[in-house]
Order: sequence, then C-alpha cells, then structure tokens
Amino acid sequence: MLRPIHWLGSSLDDIRAMPEDARRDIGVELTLVQGGDLPTDWKPIRGVGVSVMEIRVHRPGEFRVIYVAKFAEAVYVLHAFGKKSQKTPKADLDLAKRRYAQMLALRRAKP
Repeated sequence: MLRPIHWLGSSLDDIRAMPEDARRDIGVELTLVQGGDLPTDWKPIRGVGVSVMEIRVHRPGEFRVIYVAKFAEAVYVLHAFGKKSQKTPKADLDLAKRRYAQMLALRRAKP
C-alpha cells in the first residue's frame, strides 16, 4: 500500500513547474518512497532535521526533492527545486528547515 504524500508550502507547484522529464522521474522516485523503498539516487540532508532525505534527478539541469518518509502515515515533501551548482543553496536548506518545523507542528496538532 502506498502512503499518501503531504506537500508542504509550494513544493507541489514547484514540481509542476519543472520540465516534463524531471517531473516524470520525480514521480517514479516518490512512488518508490511511498511504497517504503529508497529512491534510486538519494542522499541524507544533515542539518535540516532527523531523517530528512533528498531525491536527486539528473536531467538537462539538476532537480531535487527534500522529503521525510520516516512516519507511517505519510511521506512529507518539504521542498522541491532546480539547482545550478554542486552545493545546495543555503536559502533552499533554510526553507526546508522551516517546513520541517511546520511538519512537526502539524503532526503534533493531530489527535
């Protein structure tokens, strides 16, 4: 059974704005994650929060999806973006941190 995806902030709109081939690859990778598997190309993102990971899609251009999949009820997509340099920009990491805090607050608020 696939877990639902909870999109934080503009993450879904950000993916929808990406090129079609990147969107398709991201969809395949997220389906793997929903089913409890690891994506084909990923890395942990230290400093954002516990168990935060990044899907890496290499197309013409580089695309990333930062997510948390450690909870049984859902996969939480914190941020999605394209990048031009090898290092992830600080602004993208800071945004993911803020959304991670939002996710924790949402989970605590549920009965």
